[in-house]
Amino acid sequence: MAARIERLVTSGQFTLDGGTWDVDNNVWIVGDDTEAIVIDAAHDAEAIAAAVGDRRLTAIVCTHAHNDHIDAAPELADRTGAPVLLHPDDLPLWKQTHPDRAPDAELADGQGLTVAGIELTVLHTPGHAPGAVCLYAPALEALFSGDTLFAGGPGATGRSYSHFPTIIDSIRDRLLTLPGETVVYTGHGDTTTVAAEARHLQEWVDRGF
Repeated sequence: MAARIERLVTSGQFTLDGGTWDVDNNVWIVGDDTEAIVIDAAHDAEAIAAAVGDRRLTAIVCTHAHNDHIDAAPELADRTGAPVLLHPDDLPLWKQTHPDRAPDAELADGQGLTVAGIELTVLHTPGHAPGAVCLYAPALEALFSGDTLFAGGPGATGRSYSHFPTIIDSIRDRLLTLPGETVVYTGHGDTTTVAAEARHLQEWVDRGF
């Protein structure tokens, strides 16, 4: 069976800098009928495990370590035996949520992850968080952007560990250079395309958003 992309939406809370907000998160499952990876294990390990089913889960990839993207990762790892992967620059954020449980392995820029015969390349895209990454799967014409790029603009940079000029650099240099037809599978909300967002880059820069 060919590799495919599945979306699961889970609900919970995002907490940082003393504030808490209700959020809906996209959990992306990439694989075939035999094996899969999970991108961002958010809120509900039981629901994610049910969506994976009897497939072998080869990795739990964290696009960054804000609590709403990683809160279910350790439990999902315990249920499935899959390793939790995180860029090391986000360890300070990870420890705010999981002080007694480290990720199992590090993500690095340019690293390749293979599942169901396709390769996803790790792109380090700091700005929303220091260790934020996106995953690019050219065979699927897909970019999994976490909270770096959304339909309508870059991820938020108004809280600790974030920086607006850095996220703009990441988006311009690492993401908008990809083919325009690439579908952007975001951490929250609807998908978009590289071409749809590229035309708005200067607007974001001008308004600081």
